[in-house]
Amino acid sequence: MPIPVTVAVEGDSDLPVVRRILDFVGCSVHVVHGRAGKHRINANLGGYNNAARFAPWLVLRDLDHDAACATDLVNQLLPVQATWMRFRIAVREIESWVLADPQRVSQYLRIRQGLVPVSPDRLANPKVTLVGLARRSPVAAIKADMVPAAGMSITVGPAYTSRIAEFASGHWRPSVAMKNSDSLRRCVERLREFSRLA
Repeated sequence: MPIPVTVAVEGDSDLPVVRRILDFVGCSVHVVHGRAGKHRINANLGGYNNAARFAPWLVLRDLDHDAACATDLVNQLLPVQATWMRFRIAVREIESWVLADPQRVSQYLRIRQGLVPVSPDRLANPKVTLVGLARRSPVAAIKADMVPAAGMSITVGPAYTSRIAEFASGHWRPSVAMKNSDSLRRCVERLREFSRLA
C-alpha cells in the first residue's frame, strides 16, 4: 500500500509533478493544502510542521530568488523540522524538475532535444524557459495552451496547468530527471525515508 502523504504546494501546476514523484517513491497524495502562492506556504509552515509530528507531510516551495540557495531558505523559514516533515525547495522553480527529463520534453513539444537546457537547476527562470520552448513547438495546440497571447501580462497560456499535468503523469520520468536536477534528487531521497519510518 502506498504511504499517504499530506501535501502543500504553491499552485495547481505543482500538484501533477508532486503526484508523480510520490508515486515514484511508493507514496500517494492524501490531502492537498496551499495552492495560493508561496506567501501562504510561508504563513502556514508552523502549522504544517506541527501536524507533521504525527503523519507524513511534503511541503514544496520554489526557491525563486528569495535566498542564495535552498539550504539558506530552509534555515530562514523552518530550521527545525518535525520527524514526518519534508520541506523541500525546487531550484529555482518546479519547472526545472520538469525540464530535467530533456528527451521527454523534446518529444512532447516536438522540438530538438538540443534546445532543452542540460542544467535546469542553473536557470534563472525555468518557467519562462519552458514556455519559450513551447513557443518553438510546431504543434499549434501546445502553443495555444502553454504560451500567453501577445500583449498579455500573464506568464503562461490558458491551459498551462493541464499540459503540465498531462506531461507529468504520462511522459515525465523522475528516475531520469533526478540525475539532471540535484534539488529533485535530494527531494526523492528524503521522501524515500518515509518507507523506513513507517
